[in-house]
Amino acid sequence: MLKHLLYRGYTNGLKAAAYVLPLPKPTLFSGAGSLHELTEAIADLGFKKLLLVTDDGLVKIGMAEQVIESAKARGLDVVLFSEVKPDPTYDQVETGLTMYFDSGCDAILALGGGSAMDCAKVIAARVTNRKSIKKLAGLFRVWRTPAPLFVIPTTSGTGSEVTIAAVVSEPDTHHKTPLMDPKLVPLMAALDANLLVGLPAKITADTGIDALTHAVEAFISRNATVDTKAYSIAAIKLIFKYLPQAVEDGSNIEARNKMAMASYYAGLAFTKASLGYVHAFAHNLGAKYGIPHGMANGLALLPVLRFSFSEIEPQLTALSEALSGTQGEDRASAQDFIHRLEDLYNAIGIEQTSPLLQSSDTGELVSLILKEAHWNYPVPKFMNEEECAQLLAEIRV
Repeated sequence: MLKHLLYRGYTNGLKAAAYVLPLPKPTLFSGAGSLHELTEAIADLGFKKLLLVTDDGLVKIGMAEQVIESAKARGLDVVLFSEVKPDPTYDQVETGLTMYFDSGCDAILALGGGSAMDCAKVIAARVTNRKSIKKLAGLFRVWRTPAPLFVIPTTSGTGSEVTIAAVVSEPDTHHKTPLMDPKLVPLMAALDANLLVGLPAKITADTGIDALTHAVEAFISRNATVDTKAYSIAAIKLIFKYLPQAVEDGSNIEARNKMAMASYYAGLAFTKASLGYVHAFAHNLGAKYGIPHGMANGLALLPVLRFSFSEIEPQLTALSEALSGTQGEDRASAQDFIHRLEDLYNAIGIEQTSPLLQSSDTGELVSLILKEAHWNYPVPKFMNEEECAQLLAEIRV
């Protein structure tokens, strides 16, 4: 179909851009206690006052205070902005931006999951780009270098510490507004396992599936490269081994460290290779029903892989071989990878259906999902409206 050729042409253009444009990586501090290495580095760079972007939950459990104390011990002043909510909206960005200017801050430090980091990225962009968020949305529209941004992820899933993307929502419609620009990559990040040990098992599981989805979609992407495939395989192997351990025992420092690195590798993979239908489903289910992003990815991943199976069988076979350590054996098959994924779901309690989905919303969701996927993601197999509706029916209880 002509429109499929148009979609392919557009995503091929994105692939070419990924080859030509430099994709920066943050300076990375990892391991237990790396928070302190990060705050010391920020002070060494000469910054004086940080806007700490986080959420109220991390304030209540004392995690934000740990970061503030570490910063102050190194001579940094900290202004706390803790109004970030899941799926942050424009008004949260503008409130944080006002606080940044009113307090005389010279850098931003994000503490939290994807919501805090995305909100901080857009605040940083707005500091130097005096344009509305809508005018910054889309590809390569952040013209001026954002305010200096540093991040401390408190989940192992989003990969936002290394990606060129940030997503915020319109406050009224809750439609997602993605900003994608290499300038949004943070300067530095700390993957501190000590800050991950208190993460509840359910959130650990869902955010781990988010990281897995990033790695799998990057691997099966038509824009995958040798290096993105290597990062994807590294992330997938770590997740299958260490996510069940992190869910079972949140205080397992080794498992937390490995999951943090898995999320980082997956972020490196999809930043260049892009994503696919799973994320188109997840973004729109999240916007419509408030389903957390990792959980929404969990709902869509298996159905999308089964739908795409005929076009991705070699890639799934390669993933099965990577997990089993064998090549050419019957068990190292594409279907084996699907079975392994089903077993992982069962082991860590990932839901495969949701009672929140309403059949009356199918038409609207189909339109939004296909629009997002076809104009943004190099999917291996195109889905039509009827097929998309069928997958939604599979997810709906």
